[in-house]
Amino acid sequence: MPPRDEYPPGHPAPGPDVRTVVIAAAAGDEGAWRALVERYGPVVHRVARGFRLDERDTQDVAQMVWLRLWENLASIREPRALPGWIATTTRHECLRTLRGRLRMVPLDEPGTEAPADHPDPDDALLRAEAAEAVRHGLAELPPVQRELLALLAAEPDLTYRQIGRRLGMPVGSIGPTRARGLARLGATTAVLRYRAV
Repeated sequence: MPPRDEYPPGHPAPGPDVRTVVIAAAAGDEGAWRALVERYGPVVHRVARGFRLDERDTQDVAQMVWLRLWENLASIREPRALPGWIATTTRHECLRTLRGRLRMVPLDEPGTEAPADHPDPDDALLRAEAAEAVRHGLAELPPVQRELLALLAAEPDLTYRQIGRRLGMPVGSIGPTRARGLARLGATTAVLRYRAV
């Protein structure tokens, strides 16, 4: 985790490191749980915005993400990969919400069209399939590459210095590790199968 002075004023740091906070939250520490929600809430909202959900649906998605996290806290083996886990879970919940919304819109009736601000279901499904392929592909990578790529995807604005502190990596090794990880990800069975479809 970044040192406390890297968090903006009024935004409390979640603790000395993610592992400690996750363990404390799993043990029932309410302060640690609030710290996790505050720290990773922006990840949930950023992903939901990508699906163009309205505020009510975004809040519903966020509640489900936090419920899933609460249910799985004790089984999280690598807390540093938590941003990627939260982003993936948010995508799944967004897609579930979109599917539910599509079932409510009778698009096959003559003269009925989807609302103008409704995301294209084909685009959403394509994104979901691509995300699923990448998720399975990441599982095939060595832990260092998997954690780095998951963090870069979840928080693309982080500097290499921040990433180095988060993952305990020398700054000079981040670029090469990223390049090797992306090359290896592109050659994984899951990603190759997705591209072949």
